[in-house]
Amino acid sequence: MTDVLPAWTAAEGAHRAQELFAATFGDRPAGVWAAPGRVNLIGEHTDYNDGLCLPLALPHCTFVALSPRPDRTAVLVSAQGSGTRTVDLDTVGRAGTTHEVAGWPAYVAGVAWAMVEEGLDVPGFQIAVDSCVPFGAGLSSSAAIECATAVALDDVASLGLLQADDPGRARLGALCVRAENEIAGAPTGGMDQAIAMRGKPGHALLLDVADGSARHVPLDLDASGLSLLVIDTRAPHQLVDGQYARRREVCEAAAHALGVPSLRVVSDAVADGGEDLASVLARLHDDEQRRRVRHVVTEIARVRELVEVLESAPGGVLEGDRLAEAGRLLDASHTSLASDYEVSCPELDLAVETARSAGAHGARMTGGGFGGSAIALVDSASMDTVADAVAAAFANRGFTPPAFLLATASAGAGPVTGNLEET
Repeated sequence: MTDVLPAWTAAEGAHRAQELFAATFGDRPAGVWAAPGRVNLIGEHTDYNDGLCLPLALPHCTFVALSPRPDRTAVLVSAQGSGTRTVDLDTVGRAGTTHEVAGWPAYVAGVAWAMVEEGLDVPGFQIAVDSCVPFGAGLSSSAAIECATAVALDDVASLGLLQADDPGRARLGALCVRAENEIAGAPTGGMDQAIAMRGKPGHALLLDVADGSARHVPLDLDASGLSLLVIDTRAPHQLVDGQYARRREVCEAAAHALGVPSLRVVSDAVADGGEDLASVLARLHDDEQRRRVRHVVTEIARVRELVEVLESAPGGVLEGDRLAEAGRLLDASHTSLASDYEVSCPELDLAVETARSAGAHGARMTGGGFGGSAIALVDSASMDTVADAVAAAFANRGFTPPAFLLATASAGAGPVTGNLEET
């Protein structure tokens, strides 16, 4: 039986972050906050095209212990790194400039920078970070650390955004997007931060990036006897090496060539019957643009179709034709990402193909691609069989052994406890 990576309990995560804080700074933190990683059920590479996506928050979280400082300095330590890092918050520069912040501290300092840029008064701080979100697995460890930092600073600075419920959470998520785009230099869309801030147990989040609106879609896999198995291929996953940015640039160029502000306009026109996708593609003279547009338009349509399937299932139970249709949509998404968008890799393709052959109802890569993770919708009773088959297939090909975890729709970012244990 293949091991499945467990999520830490809130108490365990808080204890780890608090212990690291005490060992590093010799004091107790003001509090501990957490934010989840995520998997995207469907809707990949649609967010920066003003599209639709359907992520869910993982039970696996990043925990931060934080206390404010009286100056404008941030001192950072991570259990996943070595030593401390010190950042002058008044000299934080954008990625690629003289004062850029190197490495993981950019995701923390960038949040404070974005808050100040938008007129919010936040102090310097000391922060200790620990996480059970696998790094580099395409499960949005970066958004988890950003959002955990954002809710911590919101709390200690008494900004009140988290108490504003969804509008405040949406604003905090948008600040984290600025941090990732401008300070960390990763040109991602807003999906990861939205679900990390706005996740709800037992639900996926239908996010409309065009206007920032969202609604929660019931996703009760337990009642259906199903599990969403996440397969971390452990293939290298890196979004700042130019490949992700290239996809975004091509989509923007295609939208310009078609005379629309974003490919969402094309998607809506095709969905409404005002445009024919083949005719739209015929107006593009660049084959790369045609393939990228075809993926984005059909992927947004798949999001709509899967939401309809989930919301029409009596009691949220997926079975019969609805289960078959959900699996078909996941499969079609992977095919499109691999062929039209070209963001898969041999490890992802092998994970998906093997999971299907071993009995998964549907499977696809999830996240930005070029490595990272895949998901497989499986009967809970056959989860071990599917995982063992994938592990064996990886061993036969000489790939790094994969890791596995279960995706259960969980809550978004927030404080872990108000009364921390003594250390």
